[in-house]
Order: sequence, then C-alpha cells, then structure tokens
Amino acid sequence: MAFLQIILPLGAADPAPYEDALLDAGASCITLEDEGDDPVLEPLPGTTPLWPRVRIKALFDATVDGEQVLTQLRAQFDQPLAGAQLEHLADRAWEREWLKDFRPMRFGERLWICPGGMSLPEDLPAQPAPVVIELDPGLAFGTGTHPTTSLCLQWLDQHPPAGMEVIDYGCGSGILAIAAARLGANSVLAVDIDPQALLATDENAERNGVRQQITAQLVADARLQPVEVLLANILAGPLQQLAGELSALVRPGGHLVLSGILREQADAVSDAYRPWFDMDPPATQDDWVRLTGVRRAAAGSA
Repeated sequence: MAFLQIILPLGAADPAPYEDALLDAGASCITLEDEGDDPVLEPLPGTTPLWPRVRIKALFDATVDGEQVLTQLRAQFDQPLAGAQLEHLADRAWEREWLKDFRPMRFGERLWICPGGMSLPEDLPAQPAPVVIELDPGLAFGTGTHPTTSLCLQWLDQHPPAGMEVIDYGCGSGILAIAAARLGANSVLAVDIDPQALLATDENAERNGVRQQITAQLVADARLQPVEVLLANILAGPLQQLAGELSALVRPGGHLVLSGILREQADAVSDAYRPWFDMDPPATQDDWVRLTGVRRAAAGSA
C-alpha cells in the first residue's frame, strides 16, 4: 500500500488546529517534529511541551488529492502555508523505518549502544571486549544521541563502577543505570519523577539482562542511601537546587557525575557542589558540559 504525506512547516503556530483539520481531511497519522534544533529535555510528568518551531507531517491514503487538501487548509486558516510539501511514499516496514537513521554508537573504548536488530561493526579489534547495550530510541529521555547522555556514558566507560553501588538520579530510559550495571556495578537505584521513565527503565533492564541489579522507583518513594557513584543527568536548575541532597548521597571518596548543563551554567553548578566535593575540570561536548567531583571526608574541609 502506498501513501501520500503532507508536510507543513508551522513555525511558532499552534499545531492543534492543523492536526484537527488534517484528521478531518482523512489523515490516518499525524506526527509533530522539531523544525529547528531545539531539544526538549526532561519534561515534567503530565506535560507535553513542544519545540519553539514545529513541523507537522500527515499521512494519507495515496488516492487522496493532496493539492485539494492544501487548498482547503489555506482557505480554512487564511494562510499561504509557504513551504508545504507533498510526498508519495511506497509501503515499507514502518515499525522499523523510524530507526533507519540510528546506528550502533561507541562511547569511550568499549561501551556501545545498539538499536535492536543491529550488529557491531565487523572490523572491531578483539580487545577491549565491547560492552553492548541494546536500546531503541523511545519516549523516555536518554538514548545516547544527545551530548548530555554521551558525556555520562564516556565517563562510565573510563570509570567502570565494578562492585559499586550506584544511583542514577533522573533515569529516563535507564540507559545510564544499565551501562553502570553492564560495567559491573553491584546494584543501581534508578529514580525519576516520571512513572513512564520507570517503565522504560524496567523494560530496558530486562532486555539487557540486568534486571536483578537495577531497582527503578519514583524519587518520592525511594529510600536513598549514600553510594559510591551518583549520576544525575537532569538540568542545571534542579542540580543547583538539589546540591545539598545529592551531595549527601555520595560516600566520602565517592564520585559525583552531573550533566544536562550548558557551558554558561557550568560555573554556577560547580560552585553549588564545592562545599562537599573536589571538582574536576569540566568536560564539554558541543554546547554541553559534564561536571565530576570526588566527595571529601567532611563537608567544608579543605
């Protein structure tokens, strides 16, 4: 079966009326996309924030007259709909089509993230032996493609938490918790404010054979105790607000790993943790920063 796809760049316009109009015109599927390059990070539970500029795609049966649909939309909204496109699509395995732009990704020396059904490159050297996490892009934040996640995965590859207890604070898809477990962590407590993140973490942990090592809980329900490694890939504002609480969850000599921080926010976040940690120089990727530190034996000591 073939399809017709109508693509409408809407800019800052509210997409909801256009969605309704396209469905009324016979669309079988509606997709919203980022028209620019403005990732939405860590939305609060129950919220569906959109990008500043939105592109809408509508899928129709191939027999639909696309030009007529566009004419109706222009009349209904009194808009020229500049940039509107019509595409004719052949039938494909749509359940896997959305993964076509994803490939196995390596972080550091041996840590790999692979979408389901894909294999590592055949020419990899035998050593170091790869540590593979199977994970498809999903609704919960964190698939390795964003610099904030990538920076944390690189740190874990360089500092495998073998035999340690770990907290993944703001676990999203569970990717950091799973990476820690696959790299030898004794146990990982993955916490988040979004119930959907816990479902994703549980499912991905089961898929990767580390379900027994990972406990996923809501932050409000978790009994948090100090650990040797705390990972928090959230946002700069919450990281500053939670500095005291998160610092108390790292044992003396333990490691703190913070991400979700823009370059211009790094100094303020780092300063919030200096009363408890000897902070390392920041690591950067694109416009994003990872901060790490080692917990001192006593708060405020030199």
